[in-house]
Amino acid sequence: MSTIVPAAMKSGMPPILPLDFNASQPTTIRLYPLSNYTFGVKETQPEEDPSVLARLRRLEEHYTAHGMRRTCEGILVCHEHNHPHILMLQIANAFFKLPGDYLRPEDDEIEGFKERLDERLAPVGSLGEGEKEGDWHVGDCLAQWWRPNFETFMYPFIPPHVTRPKECKKLYFIELPKSSKCKILFTYPFGRNYDRTGRKYDTVGREGRTKRQFSRRKNSG
Repeated sequence: MSTIVPAAMKSGMPPILPLDFNASQPTTIRLYPLSNYTFGVKETQPEEDPSVLARLRRLEEHYTAHGMRRTCEGILVCHEHNHPHILMLQIANAFFKLPGDYLRPEDDEIEGFKERLDERLAPVGSLGEGEKEGDWHVGDCLAQWWRPNFETFMYPFIPPHVTRPKECKKLYFIELPKSSKCKILFTYPFGRNYDRTGRKYDTVGREGRTKRQFSRRKNSG
């Protein structure tokens, strides 16, 4: 118990308060703990192509028939041990990727992306058992990458000599609800851009360059 009377605890010289100084601050996002999410079972995600050459050949076929490929991937973030983690998918027990995929030629960008998220993240049979499609909140586009040729390299700009890029990939921030049920196999800590063998996670490395656009607020439950 304090021995100072309440009246004496107040300063006789109150501070001079400046005008508001919070203009143009980063958007605040709420991160919920990993334990809030139920991860259902889904069949192993197969690799569509047996080799890199086969994947590039399929891209070339798509470009010939439909023009530039449009790809959208989502950055879903929660927190574990008070550190933000990205939710990822494991493909063919070989590598990890952000959830998402290329859009069908006739798809609207955002609606088509939501359908792809449902395909990738909905547990086995859930959509066929009467459950509704996911209510995905697609936020800001955090990064945009271009593939100028039929090769593995992508750039955050279109090189000046390229007039017909072969693919455009966008990374969107997906705001997770307080709790949900989906299928995720791996959580990836922010700030770690290499796996145990020293190979860079290419897409996640790109994501790390965009994370400063937001301030974050952790929620305990």
